[in-house]
Amino acid sequence: MTDVLTRRQLFERAAAGGAVLTVPGLLAACGGSSKKAASSTSSHQLAKTLRFSNWTLYMDRNNKNHTYPSLIEFEKKYGVHVRYTTDINDNASFFGKIQGPLSRGQSVDRDIVVLTDNDRYLALMIKKGWAEKLDKSAIPNIKNLIPVQQHPSFDPNREYSLPWQSGMTGIAYNDKLTDPILSIDDLLTNPKLKGKITCLNSMGDALTIVMLANGDDPTKVTDKSFNAAFNKIKQAVDSKQIRQFTGNDYAPLLAKGDLVAAMSWSGDIAQLGNKHLHWNVPKDGGAIWTDNMLIPKGGNVYTACVYMNYVYDPKVQGLMEAGDPKRNITGIYYIPPVAGAGEWAKKYDPSVANNPLIFPPKETLSKVKIFDSNALNNQKYLTAWQNLISA
Repeated sequence: MTDVLTRRQLFERAAAGGAVLTVPGLLAACGGSSKKAASSTSSHQLAKTLRFSNWTLYMDRNNKNHTYPSLIEFEKKYGVHVRYTTDINDNASFFGKIQGPLSRGQSVDRDIVVLTDNDRYLALMIKKGWAEKLDKSAIPNIKNLIPVQQHPSFDPNREYSLPWQSGMTGIAYNDKLTDPILSIDDLLTNPKLKGKITCLNSMGDALTIVMLANGDDPTKVTDKSFNAAFNKIKQAVDSKQIRQFTGNDYAPLLAKGDLVAAMSWSGDIAQLGNKHLHWNVPKDGGAIWTDNMLIPKGGNVYTACVYMNYVYDPKVQGLMEAGDPKRNITGIYYIPPVAGAGEWAKKYDPSVANNPLIFPPKETLSKVKIFDSNALNNQKYLTAWQNLISA
């Protein structure tokens, strides 16, 4: 198996220089317990602790005391302590940490993990039987799942997963350093940008927007379209147009002016709040992806599903998205999967509810595509991509 590094390296601006923020304590390092995974139960009895692994900067946050308001409210409502850890830096490395224990039937000490649909590992977890089936009787708010998210190819009836948040892949640039960068061809070939741009290290992200620029369909990848997109990126590497391949770590470099432009995720730029940074879907189209909640084998199904039901309440989701400026709470700033979240977000922060990166208009959504899931599992493509980004 080829481990392809993907989305979201840690932000340099993560709190106190650490990747772990818990409610309220610290979680032991991931690596799996030597104990066998307990057989999961759907009996309606809450566990004392919900163990939740997520990406960094992916929860509403009180900037004064560095706590997570929605998690605190969940704890108060249900009497369940939340052990929340931001230890997912990319899909491949996190999967690498939990793969061994799960393959041996051992506990990974998690009830919820969050993995991305434009990488191979989410579907692989389900295919290998390493994910618990949801207890939908505990998730009546599943009715609020937006239609476009109801029947994904990797989990057609949403038996094992529910979306956490979605985002788009496009181009970000610093207007103090460049004119607007609105196309992939400009990003990859403009001599004024030589050595001053980065490319995402996720194959699904990068190839989707390059294929669209080539006039090809990233939802149905062929050898011809793969090679054309791959070679365009390789040429930009060979000419030193691309400085490096990145995960999330392009963001602080862009904000500081060390980069002029970058392949970028929509929510990152919204969170940075820098007036000189701009994000756009390239003129030929961009990528869309979704991070999904999953219960690893041995996780407490009922407790995890009660939490999923909680965040699928539009009122809760609206607060998570918008935050509450009056209480110095920042939101997630990605695309919510819950119908009605926008109406509640307006009550907390109208500017967020009107932000097209968080609640994209139909015109924007018509220009973004999901990468071909078969291509994500094509070993020939994976090997070529890994060799390119590792060179």
